Amino acid sequence: MARLRHPDKHIDRAIQYALSLGWTVEKSGAHAHAWGRLFCPFSTREGCIISVWSTPRVPENHARQIRQRIDGCPHAEEEHGEDE
Repeated sequence: MARLRHPDKHIDRAIQYALSLGWTVEKSGAHAHAWGRLFCPFSTREGCIISVWSTPRVPENHARQIRQRIDGCPHAEEEHGEDE
């Protein structure tokens, strides 16, 4: 299956960053305001969810916000603690 690509290169790179850390992406339907959503590796109700917008006003800012939310995910710390 071909990977999902966001039309904006900055946001697409942020999505690829998330995927490299174990996050998953789900594309929204045709009539949704968001392009899709990112789900952290902690796949329960308490896991982090980030909406990825289709056409944000400033794509670079949205990509930076996505990366900040990924880096700030508290579940990434829990996963590393369980492995050790």
